[in-house]
Amino acid sequence: MARPPDQRFQGTIAGLGSTSGVRVVVGWWEASPYGAFADVMLAQPDGTRVLLAPDAQIADFVAGTYSFDRVEVAPVVVARTAATVHVRAGALDLSYDVGSRAPLGRLLQLVPRALATSPGWSRVTDPVARLVLRGVRTRGSAGGGRTEVYGATDLHRIVRLDGTWQGRPLGDLRPLTPEPGFGFGSTPPAPSVTTLVTTVRDAPSLTS
Repeated sequence: MARPPDQRFQGTIAGLGSTSGVRVVVGWWEASPYGAFADVMLAQPDGTRVLLAPDAQIADFVAGTYSFDRVEVAPVVVARTAATVHVRAGALDLSYDVGSRAPLGRLLQLVPRALATSPGWSRVTDPVARLVLRGVRTRGSAGGGRTEVYGATDLHRIVRLDGTWQGRPLGDLRPLTPEPGFGFGSTPPAPSVTTLVTTVRDAPSLTS
């Protein structure tokens, strides 16, 4: 039995809710098997889950890993100016302000990075995450016999949001509730940005 190479994604995941009922998760990856890219998972007020991905290859990978009702391929542009992050993706025009490091972020900073981002460490962190952060998991199924592991190294609060979805205002910042149901886990309910390495591991395959 041979295991294919792990796929590792290094970057940040931002999760935030709004008074309009739109919930948004922004993945901004500085290093991945697909190069640097960003993607957006969005849940509408009626529960419809939408993936906004920059190209068909990334759309296929993300849609094969998480659950969506609709997939749209469109440019996804993320930029940061001081503490403000700007996101343009299809019909989404979003900006949010990143605030101070959360208490959990300070704890994560105490763990050596090599340990925190290793897949085996998630066997320790997953039971803790289930108890401390409602809806959050650090390991689970990525579909097709694959597993996915989150190795978080930092956590900052999101303190403000502004923007529109399909031309309608998002409203003010709110927790990411109800949980949008994209996959086995979620970002913390409190609006936040997690710095992490995500590892997707295929099941072993038979070799001749």
